Amino acid sequence: MPQSLSKVLLHIVFSTKNRQPLIDPSFENGLYSYISGIINKQGCKLLIAGGTADHIHLLVSLGKQIFITTLIGHIKRKSSIWVKANGGPRDFYWQEGYGVFSIGQSQVSAVTKYIAIQKQHHAKQHFQDELRSFLQRYEVEYDEGYVWD
Repeated sequence: MPQSLSKVLLHIVFSTKNRQPLIDPSFENGLYSYISGIINKQGCKLLIAGGTADHIHLLVSLGKQIFITTLIGHIKRKSSIWVKANGGPRDFYWQEGYGVFSIGQSQVSAVTKYIAIQKQHHAKQHFQDELRSFLQRYEVEYDEGYVWD
């Protein structure tokens, strides 16, 4: 094949440090827009972003020439700086780790809807329970003592 073709879809989840409710609605849309720019500059595409005051979900089409850890590092580092410079709390930080889950093209619609209703969803389920359910559904082995910071 004379060219390299790929489509890798990722559902990325991470929280604020210690799950503090630091993502205020006053800058939330700006944050997601800024994150979209970060993702685009890395040769990837943000399909949807959503979340609550203490965590975000991103559905991303991964580019061909970037590692997942590199992409997430750029997102977290640069968006944290943006939050602090744009009216957010000066003590804003993301958690150390993240969850990333591969999805198929046939799941895009369901994951998009899920991300779009995060605020309603989390009126019924805490972030920790949500992440545990992802880890179980995707059969990710984990040690509870190292999941939360």
